[in-house]
Amino acid sequence: MTAPAARRGNWFTRGGWWFLVHVLSLGVLSVVPYTQAATVSRRRGHTLLAVAGGAATVLWIVLVSLAPHDAAGRTTGPLNAIAALIFFIVLVGGLVGLVVVRQQVYGANAPTRPAPSSGPDPAVTRALAGRQRRTEARRLATEDPLLARELRIGRPDLPREYDDGGLVDLNSAPAPVIADLCGLEPAQAGRIVQARQAAGRFASVEDVFSWTELPVDTWDRIRDRSVTV
Repeated sequence: MTAPAARRGNWFTRGGWWFLVHVLSLGVLSVVPYTQAATVSRRRGHTLLAVAGGAATVLWIVLVSLAPHDAAGRTTGPLNAIAALIFFIVLVGGLVGLVVVRQQVYGANAPTRPAPSSGPDPAVTRALAGRQRRTEARRLATEDPLLARELRIGRPDLPREYDDGGLVDLNSAPAPVIADLCGLEPAQAGRIVQARQAAGRFASVEDVFSWTELPVDTWDRIRDRSVTV
């Protein structure tokens, strides 16, 4: 079984580099690991931490630049004290926060998203297979009508072994069967039966549309599911 994407790799790739960036930059670049954590986890809380860390860093830089300097060139005064407190919070608090966030993102209990399916959807596969069987059955009915009648192509209401993919023979199937397979109203299927009785038989599926007044939006369904044997 393939491991979830969030749990692949080693310590460094699974959040370990966060601590290196944070410590080496003295917390100034803490927004980088928090942003990456928010991207992986898609948690709102992690996004807020990234924003808060970035805002605190900007505030620290602003306070340091505004703080007065003494004769030795060192920053001093209340602004410097506030900047020092923010620096401590960003450095230490940010480091502790990364420990917690890494556990939430890459820990054993971290939520994982289901892996995308590696194959086609089973429903699509079945639908395409049915379409292929209908195409083969139509070809057989055209080339060898006698064999098609023997295999009872288009007659799901009769016992048979051949799978035609869900076709219905407009020349012989009862109205309820035509309605069911072509997705028609009972009255619409009844018109088809009445028309074939008047015509004797349909030479092709297209004859149905000439002999009956069926809605145009039903034509494609009838073409897909019908055959004239």
